[in-house]
Amino acid sequence: MNPTRRTYSIGELAREFDITTRTIRFYEDQGLLAPGRRGQTRVYSPADRVTLMLVLRGKRLGFSLAESRQLIEMYQPEGNEKQLQALLDKIRQRRQQLARQLEDIATMQRELDEAESRCVNAMQELETP
Repeated sequence: MNPTRRTYSIGELAREFDITTRTIRFYEDQGLLAPGRRGQTRVYSPADRVTLMLVLRGKRLGFSLAESRQLIEMYQPEGNEKQLQALLDKIRQRRQQLARQLEDIATMQRELDEAESRCVNAMQELETP
């Protein structure tokens, strides 16, 4: 590793991204991060840091780890058109999924309102002689 190049410890990355070191080791076990070693110490490169950032962003957007991995692996320094198109497709799919979930939640809320109303009415009937 180039000694003038900035590196990161597992603790620095954990603090920066507000995650546990265990989470970082999990991503390492999944093959997403490949830190170097300095003795027993893990040494993460700027590329590892960016990968971690992208994985966490994908997680916040609701992407699976496999989806994030696929998008990250598509990166090409000479041009990212395929990667960007795949990301757009994933974003559109996620939006459709969220729209369906919102509809399901609205339906469930209406059903809960109806069930609550029936229960309240039944309770009132029990109280009235």
